[in-house]
Amino acid sequence: MTAETDTQTTTVYRVTGMTCGHCEGAVTSEIAALPGVTSVKAVAASGEVTVVSAAPLSDEDVRAAVDEAGYELAGRV
Repeated sequence: MTAETDTQTTTVYRVTGMTCGHCEGAVTSEIAALPGVTSVKAVAASGEVTVVSAAPLSDEDVRAAVDEAGYELAGRV
């Protein structure tokens, strides 16, 4: 899912392998480091990661960040 406003884009991704707060923090930290990202909320229980950015992000950039955190991007919700 992607929603665009005049100034920001919100995208929800599905990430597999997150089981706890530490997992959420690792994924959040890596995605937050991407250029243009203004907010990240990872929820281990649902596997959903909501990302707010100044412009749409490349799925490959998000996949690389999630991989760096040690998890797998399953796609967009």
